[in-house]
Amino acid sequence: MKTLIIGIAGGSGSGKTTVTKNILAEFGKQNSTLIQHDSYYRNISTYADKNPAHINFDHPDSLETSLLIKHLQSLKKGKSAEIPIYDYSVHSRKKESRKISATKIIIVEGILIFVNEALRNLFDLKIYIDTDADERIMRRIRRDTQERGRTIESVIQQYSATVKPMHLQFVEPTKNWSDIIIPHGGENEIAIDVVVRAIKSLINKK
Repeated sequence: MKTLIIGIAGGSGSGKTTVTKNILAEFGKQNSTLIQHDSYYRNISTYADKNPAHINFDHPDSLETSLLIKHLQSLKKGKSAEIPIYDYSVHSRKKESRKISATKIIIVEGILIFVNEALRNLFDLKIYIDTDADERIMRRIRRDTQERGRTIESVIQQYSATVKPMHLQFVEPTKNWSDIIIPHGGENEIAIDVVVRAIKSLINKK
């Protein structure tokens, strides 16, 4: 079985998760698997007891991308991989991991997945979700306050200090590496339909 690896990038709150869910629903659990780059965040212990509020989690160095690359290489060979499980409440990976096997389609989602050249070259299809900055910050506020126990003030402070500048420095420029750019976030049904058809075409060529 040939494995198709798809990268879905875009700013925080751009709608990557919505696009990913639509693709996974189209191809089903037996044929598709999701890996989130966020699972590869480094443990807080690697920062020498630095206060999490002072750590730039939006910089490429905050993620162990080399491990993700190794896992994708194994999956591409038909082997399994042990994916880390990151606990945002303690800023560390859990002791247990998530074992996944190779499927026909593997989707890798994350804001910084097109930054690293070695990782970027593993993708058979690169998709960038392009969403207005105001919409992205509102989505991030909702997500972080409802799902990650953050306060609105802390989310806004982090956005100003690291999220926005890192987006401009690292995330936004990676649009140039993408094969498909989806405007207006994950609600663009026509664009998602184009993506699904592109994936099916690539599968047939494998």
